[in-house]
Amino acid sequence: MKLHDLGPAEGSVKESKRIGRGPASGQGKTAGKGHKGQKARSGGGVRPGFEGGQMPLARRVPKRGFNNIFAKKIVSINVSALNAFDDDAVVTSDALLEKGIIKKALDGVKILGNGELTKKLTVQVAAFSASAKQKIEAAGGKAEEV
Repeated sequence: MKLHDLGPAEGSVKESKRIGRGPASGQGKTAGKGHKGQKARSGGGVRPGFEGGQMPLARRVPKRGFNNIFAKKIVSINVSALNAFDDDAVVTSDALLEKGIIKKALDGVKILGNGELTKKLTVQVAAFSASAKQKIEAAGGKAEEV
């Protein structure tokens, strides 16, 4: 193979649709924009969220308090859920996902202290409550913040 033989894979490059190039093209005259109206004009159309002058949904819905857009979304599980693991296992957010204990890791996992732990585990997650840390260590395990 030589440099001049190189080309894109078969079917990966699509010819661009040439609109407004005569009636024979199938996209001539109005060029697929129909007849008149705001969307037929050059630069026409409306911004996202515009509802034709009606009060937009984002402004109709009531809002209360402060919504911190930078807040971290933490998934919390109870210490009793860790009994699903075998003794001496290393529990990480990936291991929790694999077992189906959590659906998504989001920004981190926090272990809360509800329930009892009977297994000796090494737990490596983002955060622990004080009682959860105490219960993990009382069972002979380790609570490591990652």
